[in-house]
Parts: sequence; structure tokens; C-alpha cells
Amino acid sequence: MTLWTCSPVTEALVFDDVSRTFRAGAGVSGLDLRLDAGEIVALVGLNGAGKTTLMRLALGMLRPHGGTVRVLGQDVARIAPSVWARVGSFIETPPAYPELTVRENLRMTAILRGVDERLVEHTLKRWNLDAVADRRFRRLSLGNRQRTGLAAALQHDPDLIVLDEPGNALDPTSIIALREHLLARAASGAAVLVSSHHLDEMARIADRIVLMNAGRLIGELDTSGADLERVFFESIRQDDERREPERAATAAGGLR
Repeated sequence: MTLWTCSPVTEALVFDDVSRTFRAGAGVSGLDLRLDAGEIVALVGLNGAGKTTLMRLALGMLRPHGGTVRVLGQDVARIAPSVWARVGSFIETPPAYPELTVRENLRMTAILRGVDERLVEHTLKRWNLDAVADRRFRRLSLGNRQRTGLAAALQHDPDLIVLDEPGNALDPTSIIALREHLLARAASGAAVLVSSHHLDEMARIADRIVLMNAGRLIGELDTSGADLERVFFESIRQDDERREPERAATAAGGLR
């Protein structure tokens, strides 16, 4: 059951020279990224590279200190609630009320997005959650929590999908279901940004694999290339080497 039609906006998500720093000194800088409608982009990098920060910026959970983020054609700083209703996201942990059942959580999500509550029963079947539909979220296994979070994020067929490590705790059957769902949404015109450590899985579905290191986007990996892990780690090593003079100069300045 599809409640939303995809936006005619070609650029679903745009980062234009975006930066965000934190008190500890870490952050992201110079981010230039564009996702078009119908495109799946995988974001990969080591832990701490800034992937989750980038995604939080895309969702308005953080505001950039420099540059501009646009979601479905609107500046994220002034975006309308009706536009946010066309976005589906899952960042770090499933957004759910622990004392509510799976069905109640999905119904609450539907209400908040202003979509037909009858969608919930369809969603339970799609994500194989019928057996735990009336179980409280806090009593679910990690895998069922993950599936509930994904179901809530995707049940309204959003035009822009932002998922942070969605495959965590999923069994092989659920990973295949997620893969098929994302491919189907992209075929319908939705844009998908997904982060993952599973390079082989990302190569199966992504149109592009964007590489992030130490807060910057440093290039792309060839989705059809062999031995992606070796290329990934070599790209990180080369980028670290290129930055070494910059880090050394920064450290020397701090000692003066």
C-alpha cells in the first residue's frame, strides 16, 4: 500500500560544502554530496569517520556550522513538516516506545506521519512481524527490534531514506528482505543513503559507494570492482598519508 508519490525534485539530498565541529575537535568538513531520485548511495568508512554525523545533518538532528543541506529541494533549516513526512530514517537505535507493542509503535509512527493506520497490518506482514505484533518492544530480541525500527522507518514508502547500519542484528532472511525493499523503493523513484560495514552487501544494491575518512568524503569505490575490502583499506591508508603533514602542522601549532 503506497501512501506517498515521489517528489518531482531531482536532487533528493544535497550537501554543499557542509561542516560541523564539536568541542572535542572532531567533526566533518567540506562535505559535498548529491543523491538523485532513484539512486542508492552507500556511505562507508571506519568507526569514527563521521558517517553518523553526516546522516544526522541530513535529517536536521544537527545543524551545520558552514554550508547548506537541502532535503527534497528545501533547506534543512527551514523545511516544512509535510516534507519531513516524506523522509524515512533509522539512526543508531530503533526509534520506539519500549512499553508499547510492535503494532502500537507502528500505529504511532503512522499517526505522526499523517498516513492511514490501516497501513500497519500490511507492514507487519511485509516485515514478518505478525508473531510479535502484540509483544512490548522492550521484550523483543535485538533482531526483532531492528526489524520493527526498519518497518517504522519505511512503512510509508518515503521519497528519501536514510539508514545507519540497518543490517545490524538482522538474520540472512531479513537482510534479503531489506535489500529487496530498498531496491524496490529506488525503482519507484526514492533516493536511499545507507551506511554499512558490509561492503559486499552494499555492492549488491548501491549505484555508488562513497568513502568517508576522518570527517571528509574522499572518493568512491567501484561497485563492480574485485576485492573491495583491500581497495577500501588502501584508500584509507593513502588518505591518512596525505593528511599527515596537515596533522603534524596542527600539532606543532598547539605546542607553541
